[in-house]
Amino acid sequence: MSAIQSIKTRFGIIGNDPGLIRALEKALQVSPTDISVLVIGESGVGKEFIPKIIHTNSHRKHNSYIVVNCGAIPEGTIDSELFGHEKGSFTGATTTRKGYFEEADGGTIFLDEVGELPLQTQVRLLRVLESGEFMKVGSSQVQKTNVRIVAATNVNMMDAISKGKFREDLYYRLNTVQIDIPPLRARRGDIRLLFRKFSVDFAEKYRMPELELSTDGAQLLEQYSFPGNVRQLRNLVEQMTVIEQKRVADAAMLQNYIPKETTLPAVVPQQFQSQKGGEFSSEREILYKILFDMRNDINELKSITGELVKGGTREIKTEEELSKRLKVLEEKSDVIDNVYNDVSPKSLLYLENQASSTTHTMSKIDDFVTDVNDNDVEFIEEKSPSLSLVNNEKELIIKALEKYKGRRNKAADELGISQRTLYRKIKQFNIED
Repeated sequence: MSAIQSIKTRFGIIGNDPGLIRALEKALQVSPTDISVLVIGESGVGKEFIPKIIHTNSHRKHNSYIVVNCGAIPEGTIDSELFGHEKGSFTGATTTRKGYFEEADGGTIFLDEVGELPLQTQVRLLRVLESGEFMKVGSSQVQKTNVRIVAATNVNMMDAISKGKFREDLYYRLNTVQIDIPPLRARRGDIRLLFRKFSVDFAEKYRMPELELSTDGAQLLEQYSFPGNVRQLRNLVEQMTVIEQKRVADAAMLQNYIPKETTLPAVVPQQFQSQKGGEFSSEREILYKILFDMRNDINELKSITGELVKGGTREIKTEEELSKRLKVLEEKSDVIDNVYNDVSPKSLLYLENQASSTTHTMSKIDDFVTDVNDNDVEFIEEKSPSLSLVNNEKELIIKALEKYKGRRNKAADELGISQRTLYRKIKQFNIED
């Protein structure tokens, strides 16, 4: 039996995808060393197996192995949890306590969701990685520890670094070796194997007959994107094992357990791609581009219709041009709808109001063009949408407060901001709710 097959059998890992096999090979290769490892992968892909493999195949295997979920520990206590504290160092510190780095001396610490660490804690962790030294909270005495660190995250680390949420020097200390775990949608050939494994496990657990996967059911699962990855598939099989009387999982049965994917990726037309040859780096850039292009088209339409009302002539076929321009506007409006569904409301208070203003302007122009043949049409020049961030933000806050009748918690949820931020904005804009 090969080393990879032995590891798969020991840890119950199912799959033959080349990306998964490569991750297991790298884990075995780095196990005998003490270098730091960073495991990258989406939530639910099974990142937790890699540090276990590394620890059990290292010279530290007889010492402690501690798992720390960095995202689950409150910011105010995480330093105490990791490095310990002295008696009386803070309210509630009635005794001296050892931290994980002291407890795991000689062993391995797995820092799960390391991207969630506060910046202050990141500084302390960097010192441990560089010199093996740390100090307890409330102590001035330097202590030494010999710990191997394996970290994992589902955060885009380079993006976190660019936003100042993660230290670049710490990232490169953790990322001596990077192991990437592929998402389930990238290893569709393993879905049938995983389904069968989970079916056997849950049939034994609940003392029920095994579920079988039909051909059309397998095809449906292989076409699904599985945003929850292996964890989602496991939960799906467990539900059907317990609930369904029928023991063949076909497409009709699976449809009841697979969430409908209502939000589809926005298709960005070629005219909205960046001049560098790729698409714009963010939805915000796309929306800005579309909104300003739409304003130009609207202004030109107003110019055409204005000349028609005043009896002017143009060297174009006006009906054909109007039809073409309106079609372009409709296409751009559709693009805004698709992109806007995927944009976080926290970052688009301004663009939300801009899109609303632009839609209102389009409606005015559409009505105007419809009546262009009437002799009594009066040309109305629509004002350009306001570009004031402050005015638009204030207006959105007022609308949210009106919608929820002054309930600030509901208004804050609607706006995608904290209640504290909403209170500050209300005071800043002198809004009476």
